[in-house]
Amino acid sequence: MQSLISKYNIPGPRYTSYPTVPYWDDSGIEYQIWTDSVKRSFKASNKEEGISLYLHLPFCESLCTFCGCNKRITKNHEVESPYLEAILKEWDLYLELFDEKPIIKELHLGGGTPTFFKAENLKKMLDGIFSKAEIAKEPSFSFEGHPNNTREDHLKVFAELGFKRASYGVQDFDPAVQKAINRIQPYERVEEATELSRKWGFDSISFDLVYGLPFQHLSSVKDSIEKVKQLMPERIAFYSYAHVPWIKGNGQRGFSEEDLPKDEEKRELYEEGYKMLLDAGYHEIGMDHFALKGDSMFESMKNGDLHRNFMGYTASKTQLMIGLGVSSISDSWYAFAQNEKKLEDYYARLENNEIPIFRGHALNEEDLVLRKHILNIMCQFETSWESPELRHPSVDESIARLEELEEDGLLELNGQSMRVTEKGKAFVRNICMAFDARLMRNKPSTQLFSMTI
Repeated sequence: MQSLISKYNIPGPRYTSYPTVPYWDDSGIEYQIWTDSVKRSFKASNKEEGISLYLHLPFCESLCTFCGCNKRITKNHEVESPYLEAILKEWDLYLELFDEKPIIKELHLGGGTPTFFKAENLKKMLDGIFSKAEIAKEPSFSFEGHPNNTREDHLKVFAELGFKRASYGVQDFDPAVQKAINRIQPYERVEEATELSRKWGFDSISFDLVYGLPFQHLSSVKDSIEKVKQLMPERIAFYSYAHVPWIKGNGQRGFSEEDLPKDEEKRELYEEGYKMLLDAGYHEIGMDHFALKGDSMFESMKNGDLHRNFMGYTASKTQLMIGLGVSSISDSWYAFAQNEKKLEDYYARLENNEIPIFRGHALNEEDLVLRKHILNIMCQFETSWESPELRHPSVDESIARLEELEEDGLLELNGQSMRVTEKGKAFVRNICMAFDARLMRNKPSTQLFSMTI
């Protein structure tokens, strides 16, 4: 395994989309092409699937130095109302594209820190969204919370609006690691947030754990997971730390590269954590995710309808996902579009009554076929090119690239299909790269992505 880690630990995408953002068309996407693709997707899927909404709430009171998200650091809470009003303005612009009320199947609040906002302000914003839509029969509403500032009034508001899932960023309980990443939150705060969530009827609680953080050692990972086992959240995301300071600047320069666990040491952190999670009763879901039996994520994997998009893994699929807020990315299946990344530019575009997209990509025939294969591998650890809609000349090139991966025992080729082996699950990003025609045709001269392992 160590030789495979040395061979395959290379920069690679996480494949929350295909094509990945660096390989979107340089010319972007025309405004009309984007809005036409939204109308097409909405018309085809609204009554059958409903739509998904992702709301990006970027404000944080302090900077976590491991974070790669788009955020604005401030202690000034007067920013809340103008921003939430802008979200509602953007929602109104999308509503103008629809010929009937949207049915909201899935909604997620991400950030930043959504619980930076006062509960009453979040309620006003969510009421404004729901008042102009219908709610699906079995919706999936969730939020990301910081254990230090998620209060009972937040949970009361969310529960009354139909939220059932809460996600808390835990990362690691080791005080030395927390100090290095400027994320000080004792176990007691995570315990309190978890217990309050369950009190208010949240039946799926998720913890984000990260391995590969500065000053992190095997003992701290073991201790963190032992503490997690005392709370038994229904889901766990066990991520590799994505060290991308060339993208995020000083925010990820709060420590030296010398402070980070490397290669075999980092992989050992994952292997031990993986074993401990399985021993505790969790089941592996896709890449880097785990769930208890009975959780909707486990059921979706078992039923073969697990999905992956810019929100990560989801237990339900909708063809249209609309991202509201600064830097949010929307997906109509036929195209992607990202909102302005600077808050001031986002506001200015809305003042001009424009959906504030600044870049995007319209998928061509090849993109659509390869996207399906990468999704299959990410969600089901297998794919097939037997049916006509999954064939394309680029797939033949991909199959040729899979042969070396098969020789290394990472997958099995079976005529018109392939399956990832148990050994290969640790290298699923590398396997997906074999299907990434845009990456293979135009390999970057500088590092664009975090390391795959």
